[in-house]
Amino acid sequence: MAAAGSSASIVEYFGGEDGYRCGYCKNETGNLSHGMWAHSMTVQDYQDLIDRGWRRSGKYVYKPIMNQTCCPQYTIRCQALHFQTSKSHKKVLKKMLKFISKGDVSKGVSEEEPMDSHIEDAVTCDFAYKSESHVSQSELTPLSVDHTERVENEDKDIGETKEEVNAQQVESGSLQICAHKDTTVPGEPSHSAKIVHAPPKPGKGADLSKPPCRKAKDIRKERKLQKLLQNQTCVSEGSELQAGDQVFLLQNSKSKPNQPKTIEDFVFVSLPDDAQHKLEVRLVPVSFEDPQFKSSFNQSATLFAKYQMAIHKDTPSDCGENEFTRFLCNSPLEAENAPNGPECGYGSFHQQYWLDGKIIAVGVIDILPYCVSSVYLYYDPDYSFLSLGVYSALREIAFTRQLHEKAPDLCFYYMGFYIHSCPKMRYKGQYRPSDLLCPETYVWTPIEQCLPLLEHSKYCRFNQDVKAVDEGRIKELGRVRVLHKRTVMPYSVYKKRRKGPSDEASVQQYASLVGQTCSERMLLFRS
Repeated sequence: MAAAGSSASIVEYFGGEDGYRCGYCKNETGNLSHGMWAHSMTVQDYQDLIDRGWRRSGKYVYKPIMNQTCCPQYTIRCQALHFQTSKSHKKVLKKMLKFISKGDVSKGVSEEEPMDSHIEDAVTCDFAYKSESHVSQSELTPLSVDHTERVENEDKDIGETKEEVNAQQVESGSLQICAHKDTTVPGEPSHSAKIVHAPPKPGKGADLSKPPCRKAKDIRKERKLQKLLQNQTCVSEGSELQAGDQVFLLQNSKSKPNQPKTIEDFVFVSLPDDAQHKLEVRLVPVSFEDPQFKSSFNQSATLFAKYQMAIHKDTPSDCGENEFTRFLCNSPLEAENAPNGPECGYGSFHQQYWLDGKIIAVGVIDILPYCVSSVYLYYDPDYSFLSLGVYSALREIAFTRQLHEKAPDLCFYYMGFYIHSCPKMRYKGQYRPSDLLCPETYVWTPIEQCLPLLEHSKYCRFNQDVKAVDEGRIKELGRVRVLHKRTVMPYSVYKKRRKGPSDEASVQQYASLVGQTCSERMLLFRS
């Protein structure tokens, strides 16, 4: 078999009976989640896991127990290709432009959204390392494929067909995911990612059959413009202001009625030669083999500590180099390049914001088959006036669109979790259009349909089809792949060999949470 890391995800499941302190409502034991340690993980497996409500913090991958945890956390994704820039988003983009070109430091910024657009993940590292794995690397390296096949074929007596046995065999190139009956249509993120569009209820949202509503301000502008044009013949010499006003209105009123400015219009604008500052965004793979990552590591780690102490009130020992490495540099994701993938490849990256030769912010992201997933952001608190949390989220949406040009399947921006019960965390819903993941059927639902339900109850099933079930649910426990004594085998074989009390309840729980597809692809480590 090829090196274990390059061919299959290897995970150690920890369950999730203990409650941890909640970073939102401060309940000491209310934060409940299931967790597993990912020794290695393919980008496709992680994509499928986040489409079932999982999320990573370093190498720890966790899934909130939604109907029990004190502050339910719903996976949220923004449809990057259809993203609409809000008024406050434009303010942030303009402010950055002004700062770079003129050095303007206007403090009167949009206070509607928190600066730290990834605040929730700071809380996750509290519990992530209580469950750290202590399994040695040698135990995680499967033996040759032949040996594995022999073990898997032992299981003939439970009436499996030849095809089923073959499906369990370890191919050395198991990064190429076989076409399942529920394999996704390109552009659709995983079999679970069906979108439910219910017809708008009376009084709920816009009626799409009618022309879009226009702002009163735009209508006033247009009337003013028409008046100015009517009075143009009798504009006196002294009314330069009005004439200037007319030009301004001509430019801004209805020049592009259906084409509002995009993020790209603000971000990729050519700057004047005498611009006061230079901002450069660099994408660096998270790897100590990478020269750029290595050379900027100390500066990046120092910035992380400065940010954690100022914004999250960490002590110096909470945010040293070891903590930084564990939380934001150790990733289970295997870097992968695919012919129809982005040029930078898939995997974990740091997007560094360099201002005049120094790092002022770092967005930690995962580039996956169908999305860019935001992991964390830290920035220099001295530059808080630039709203770097919002600015980086907008840049990451623009980056997703850029990657989509080369990788057509990659079209979503995952923002982590949306927590409606914590008002401070609701701002993520302002990146529209966006969808929330149904915690029971793993179907994506437009956020507009979810918000009325969440106002009524903090835990909700968004899928209104009462007959709908989790399509990716576990159907055959015996087919779960296990790594035991360096040998890959189906759970049905492992169960017969196992000595001591049965672990079936734990394996059943693991399989129901990761789903049938991942349970047959990933290796569940058993000691």
